[in-house]
Amino acid sequence: MRPRVAVLFKMKSKPLEELKKFADVEVILYPSEEELASKIGEFDGVIVSPLNKITKKVLENAKKLKVISCHSAGYDNVDVEEATKRGIYVTKVSGVLSEAVAEFTIGLLINLMRKIHYADKFIREGKWESHRTVWSGFKEIETLYGKKVGIIGMGAIGKAIAKRLLPFGVKLYYWSRHRKEDIERATGAKFMDIDDLIENSDVVILALPLTKETYHIINEERVRRLEGKYLVNIGRGALVDEKALTKALKEGKIKGYATDVFEEEPIKEHELFQLEWETVLTPHYAGLAKEALEDMGFRAVENLLKVFRGEIPEDLVNKEVLKVRPIDEVKMLEG
Repeated sequence: MRPRVAVLFKMKSKPLEELKKFADVEVILYPSEEELASKIGEFDGVIVSPLNKITKKVLENAKKLKVISCHSAGYDNVDVEEATKRGIYVTKVSGVLSEAVAEFTIGLLINLMRKIHYADKFIREGKWESHRTVWSGFKEIETLYGKKVGIIGMGAIGKAIAKRLLPFGVKLYYWSRHRKEDIERATGAKFMDIDDLIENSDVVILALPLTKETYHIINEERVRRLEGKYLVNIGRGALVDEKALTKALKEGKIKGYATDVFEEEPIKEHELFQLEWETVLTPHYAGLAKEALEDMGFRAVENLLKVFRGEIPEDLVNKEVLKVRPIDEVKMLEG
């Protein structure tokens, strides 16, 4: 019997066609919690983007569900604990978006420091004379070259960012749960604890997943330590206490903040919108390059199909689920 699978976002066509070879697929674009809760009981598997919330309420209705395949490296949009209790396998995709996200991070940082977006706005509004405003702010426009950059989080994305920073002649610091001797050898990066890293850096980059331990890792106290520095967030919005950060930006204590992620998404209104000179804001799309998204789609499909074939995916998030429901019990496809 072919598994029934829901795809909750606009997946690239090639991986979607691959999935359809092995499963009966229904695409439900960005359903509300109520809509998803009412339909989830029909499906054996689901593929989700970071914008799809798989909550306890949804999972309470997921009577047939065996696997949730995340089309992302992050999985904080899924109630993993509840899924595990119910014997539902949760997978993620690691490494695929690293290059695209790292490239985007460098773009965010250069934009933030050189105020490219700000000047672009003037010229589009036909205010060539207003470029004097930018010229008058030259003391606040800086080059990346020669700066001290601290990266908090040295997974695949952090490593890719570090390697891209080398041509800018920066001095690199990093923090990770474990020292990464390979990146130290490759880049000369120095391992530090988080507070020392912030103290010594001109620029701090967040490249962490969101967990209970990393929630508000940039808290009010660390926001104070960021005085006179730049912050870039490419991980998750809730890594940062946005209220404390916004207050510091308004008071001119932090030079600038560039982020692709927010505590609440999707975001429609925010005090950060008023701080055009000090911020660069993008709508959670650092990985949206066609090459990366296609690869991501194939990996998400592969993870889902592996579970249905009775194989344990390398990127299984909740390994404890194996004790709740052994992999043989979710097998629906022959290898």
